[in-house]
Amino acid sequence: MEIFIYLFAALFSVLNPIGTVPIFVGLTQGYSKAERSKVSLLTSFNVFIILIISFFIGQYVLSFFGITITALRIAGGIIITSSGFGLLNGNFSKNKGINKKVQKEVENRHDIALTPLAMPMLAGPGSISLLIAYYQELKESGEVISTYEIVSSCIAILTVAFAIYIILRSAHYLANILGSSGIVAISRIIGFLTIAIGIQYIISAVLSIVRGI
Repeated sequence: MEIFIYLFAALFSVLNPIGTVPIFVGLTQGYSKAERSKVSLLTSFNVFIILIISFFIGQYVLSFFGITITALRIAGGIIITSSGFGLLNGNFSKNKGINKKVQKEVENRHDIALTPLAMPMLAGPGSISLLIAYYQELKESGEVISTYEIVSSCIAILTVAFAIYIILRSAHYLANILGSSGIVAISRIIGFLTIAIGIQYIISAVLSIVRGI
């Protein structure tokens, strides 16, 4: 249960689906309720696939390029911290890798579930590096990752994807209830937690380097 809670909280903070609500509303204006529901489902499914692949295959990518886990933690910590500052300052679109030109292009596309919604708005570099680093931490904690740890991690990723589906499906309703100020307030709280997660990753990497000296 501890693994599930930690990974779910960390992923939810970094992905920040609440901050995606106003962008989702803007991109799906004119869509029917059934179409918005379909886009929400496809987006959450795409996020789940991207995160699962990152969790299980990311370590082999590191090995191929000769990247150490310490370097990944520092790079991931910087990216996650940067994302957190973007959320804290309310720069959701800029933080998510969306500019006005790209936004106008995707508004003319029907299939927006993969790009830009699933990637880079939700499953971006921060969440991917977080999962790769977390998998390495599980390996370092024991000789072999237990079935319990694998199952708990997969359930946490699945739960995050389901939460994304619920939030995006209710995006137009949430936008009306919370308003722009409410969404900004929640996202800033999440941004603060995201900064803490990023800094913790950097601290862990630095401590690892110091112990190795």
